Amino acid sequence: QILYLKPPWTLASLLQCYKKHWVAVFGHIVPRSLLATVEYLYKHLCTAQAVDSSTAGMLLQESKNLLHAFSSRSDYNGVLPRAYAEVSKLHQTLTEVRGASLSEDTMVLSENAVCEKMEAVTPNLQSFCEEKKLHSNIHMAQENRHQEIWSVLEGVWNTINLYSVEIFQKLDPSTVAVTSKSSFEEAFLGLQKLIAAVNDILEGIRR
Repeated sequence: QILYLKPPWTLASLLQCYKKHWVAVFGHIVPRSLLATVEYLYKHLCTAQAVDSSTAGMLLQESKNLLHAFSSRSDYNGVLPRAYAEVSKLHQTLTEVRGASLSEDTMVLSENAVCEKMEAVTPNLQSFCEEKKLHSNIHMAQENRHQEIWSVLEGVWNTINLYSVEIFQKLDPSTVAVTSKSSFEEAFLGLQKLIAAVNDILEGIRR
């Protein structure tokens, strides 16, 4: 009867409704911390920006988390299990594709080993092999380092976002639900630890 956007819904309008009515409705059905999941899905699925395979994996996992949370309420006439199965199948396919990509990287390493054997037989190929091996190693090291840094920063951001939502909801006087004090203290202590972690990361970036 009172709805932010009327049906029929697109994915974007549906996620907007989730966000708009989260405190009053959806936060009482599923864990309130899942608002961070809804915002993450909206940010990446409802904009024109491209999504890499790592982000796609995260989106599928977050979608599974959201569907699983709502499954505790109802199976919605069988629609939810089917949706969960399709998302799980997509997630598995993506994992297999990324696994095949890692196999290709292993082939590149094997190619370097071949170069090393050829160096012993043909000295003229030594400089070529060294140059190719160095370029490949540098490229792989940069890719791994970039993924590692991105993963750390993304993990910190998601945790800060989750705790911040939890804390602000508890500080909001309009919030109807009453939660335990221990949960609030846990979230606050978690933020304190994260501040220290972020400062360490910032110092590392400056160095």
